[in-house]
Amino acid sequence: MEGCAVVLTIDEVNDILDQICGEFPEDLFQELNGGVLLLEDAMPDPEAGEDVYIMGEYCVDELGRYINIYYGSFAALLFDEPKHVWEDELRITLRHELTHHVEGLAGERSLEYKDSAQLDAMRHGEDWNQES
Repeated sequence: MEGCAVVLTIDEVNDILDQICGEFPEDLFQELNGGVLLLEDAMPDPEAGEDVYIMGEYCVDELGRYINIYYGSFAALLFDEPKHVWEDELRITLRHELTHHVEGLAGERSLEYKDSAQLDAMRHGEDWNQES
């Protein structure tokens, strides 16, 4: 059944996300006082065109530092994908958001600038070159 496409429930995704969080060193979660939250929402980007969703988001505000992962975005894009693809994409997204967290603690914003350039290119219908 591993290769079969399936829409995972939010509870199943939450369990997978908990497991993936356990794969990372605890030190990466220091000062992430709000933790990693799985939200039901889908976060489409209407300026970037169809099928462009925000999968996760690193947040720093009056509530502290936390990571939002958007279940609805995963469900919209991965509805016909097998479970292992969901797991891979969740792992990639969490790694990406943890990188934002670590960079934020260090006063670095390289990944933020890279994300902004990628989204801007997508919004303008341009190919995005990671090397630039």
